[in-house]
Amino acid sequence: MAMRRYEPWGLLNELSQELSRMYEGQGQPDASSAATSDWVPAVDIRELQDRYVIDADLPGVAPDDIDIHMEEGMLTIRGTRKTEASSEEGGARRVERAVGSFFRRFSLPDTADAENISARSENGVLQISIPKQEKVKPRRIQVQG
Repeated sequence: MAMRRYEPWGLLNELSQELSRMYEGQGQPDASSAATSDWVPAVDIRELQDRYVIDADLPGVAPDDIDIHMEEGMLTIRGTRKTEASSEEGGARRVERAVGSFFRRFSLPDTADAENISARSENGVLQISIPKQEKVKPRRIQVQG
């Protein structure tokens, strides 16, 4: 008997995404993920007074298997969740957890301080902290004459 991945809501999720794209008039896939990804981690994005925070669910992904890259206002998170080696005899009866590569991309606002982004991984959650730049204070410019 061949092992088959159990995805009870897969078809409904695809239909929902297609309908959302049609009604939003975009007709383009979500720029935050790629069609080449094996799975897409769930994320929460919060704006605090002094920074933006991205929390990504990455259980089973080692910090060394995560790559975070910032270029031209786009923050990219990519990596791989590896298959766990089973020491038990016999095969899996049901597999629901996705393995393989993942990819997410986010456009950051102009107020984001790209030079001071930090990231940490704890309890299967990757937290990326993106500080806000200080606002430029208005100043009076003297006209020479």
